[in-house]
Amino acid sequence: MSEITRLLNTASIRLDAVADDWRGAIALAGELLEQQGAAGAEYTRAMITSVEENGPYIVVAPGFAFAHARPSEAVHRTAMSWVRLARPVEFGHAANDPVTLVVALSATDRNEHLQAMRTLATLLGSPGTRAALDGTRTPEEVLAVLSAGAPERPAEAAPSAEPAPTTTEAAADSRNKILTVCGNGLGTSLFLKNTLEQVLDHWGWSKYLTVEATDTISARGKAKEADLILTSGEIARTLGDVGVPVKVIENFTSTTELDAALRELYDV
Repeated sequence: MSEITRLLNTASIRLDAVADDWRGAIALAGELLEQQGAAGAEYTRAMITSVEENGPYIVVAPGFAFAHARPSEAVHRTAMSWVRLARPVEFGHAANDPVTLVVALSATDRNEHLQAMRTLATLLGSPGTRAALDGTRTPEEVLAVLSAGAPERPAEAAPSAEPAPTTTEAAADSRNKILTVCGNGLGTSLFLKNTLEQVLDHWGWSKYLTVEATDTISARGKAKEADLILTSGEIARTLGDVGVPVKVIENFTSTTELDAALRELYDV
């Protein structure tokens, strides 16, 4: 059993569900967590409040929203739910709307779900796997696709014509750290961290640069320790000027977008 299917079961998957708006879509995902005894109703409200306060930063890829909130007493165990909508809804994201898939996470701490997030980000970053998931007809089929895994490197991440860097000359003055930031530091920032690490692995820079996923408040204090911050447009506006470059990423699962961003920021 993979880490992701340990947190997700057939009872926490709902296909072709109907929601009137983004609040309703998150509520559907939260209700599945509640029905499984993973979280209380307060956690569902917290997931909705997080978007009300921070904007649609949870819409991390085209058509996909990852709903979550901070660990709290409303979380009883780490689990996930999966809602595919019959009709897409608008979250207000300029690039990734409308949303057809909402995955919700209830986490008891910041560490227990890390491998599941890595796996999910890789799966949804694969166009073939995403298409297979969109075509599933039953919860059992969803779990089968998730269990099958994705290619090690998504098709859209094929090496560019320009050879990838193999030295750290471009990062000679680097502080050797990049921050990925979201509102809570345990959900969408981990998606971005995983995709960024795939690019660094491909470049051969992983041994020289570390990536830390963190929340908005902590990022302000940690910014001086980093070369740059990668985040969503909503969180970038919340952060403001933190003394280091802040780069907005639209698709948190796109290695192509991350590759281009790093080439620009490190002048490669």
